[in-house]
Amino acid sequence: MTTLSRRALNRATLARQYLLERADVDPLTAIEHLGGMQSQAPLAPYVGLWTRLRDFVPEDLSQLTSERRVVRVHLMRTTVHLVGARDCLDWHAHFQRRHTAAFAPHHRGLTVDPAELRAETVRLLDEAPRTRADLGRLLAARWPGEDPNALAFAAAHQVPICQVPPRGLWGRGGPAVWAPVESWLGEPLRTTPIDDVMLRGLGAFGPATVADLQTWSGLTRLAEVVDRLPLRAFRSETGPTLYDLPDAPRPDEDVPAPPRFLPEYDNLLLSHRDRTRFNPSGRPVPLPPGNGATSGTFLVDGLWEGTWQLRDGRLTLCPYRKIDLDLLVAEAEALCSLLAPGSDVVVAGAQSRPRT
Repeated sequence: MTTLSRRALNRATLARQYLLERADVDPLTAIEHLGGMQSQAPLAPYVGLWTRLRDFVPEDLSQLTSERRVVRVHLMRTTVHLVGARDCLDWHAHFQRRHTAAFAPHHRGLTVDPAELRAETVRLLDEAPRTRADLGRLLAARWPGEDPNALAFAAAHQVPICQVPPRGLWGRGGPAVWAPVESWLGEPLRTTPIDDVMLRGLGAFGPATVADLQTWSGLTRLAEVVDRLPLRAFRSETGPTLYDLPDAPRPDEDVPAPPRFLPEYDNLLLSHRDRTRFNPSGRPVPLPPGNGATSGTFLVDGLWEGTWQLRDGRLTLCPYRKIDLDLLVAEAEALCSLLAPGSDVVVAGAQSRPRT
């Protein structure tokens, strides 16, 4: 069995994440290839796609969102992801079961019949998309004496719902407003085999161990799934067996990796149990509040080497150690062109580098 070094794993995952070379694909194809993009911070996918695609135009993703061809919904790890409408309809049932079970203990104080709560929630959200606070208030009118927050919380974890525009649109924004997935997309949920979901996960994050796939998805009992899939096995330097699609890209470990900027919550740094292929120091990934277009992390030679923040006309780079800044600053200036044209790039502890 072939052994894959940590650096080989780094290059393999960077390749399929479009982070070795920017890809010439449209945003929907990229989102589907990546198995969705983390989107608690609603604008994070814009930065994530800019760093992965050639000639990315933010308005293209806004149009996909407005046309309901992509949707922001709780899926992997019970967190909000931006996924293609087809994947939402195909995958949601797998994650909804996990979502409902994970949050069930928080609903034990309610005396409402779950089926009635689900039906009333769908009715109210079919009338109009609503914030969670508004939903809780209306549900409490139906069940006086119950806590509105608890009702809304329970409803959100028992009914397949999604966040709808204008939240998630470039240059706009709004509160988190929810609608039923089936009503919003105009189709019923369907269930694709879990085997297909795991093959897609490997296509985006492989080579991976079973534990890695469970971390990416938030699902369990995946060893039996992996055992029946037509995969190629590798040995890792640390012992656990790695699995991958037979024909997936696995570049030479010496292939250069250019600097890349990632948004908040990017799946690249969160989707493996063993994250040393990108984060050998084991540093906790920062999860700051924000809209996803003002801060994040950056890679140098394929490794997470620092953070960035955009504020008051300055994009500040905070490297964790001394690194060659020329290519990194050039990439940062390109990011400014997307986020805040005319901003200066500043390296923490160094002199400001004005844009020319």
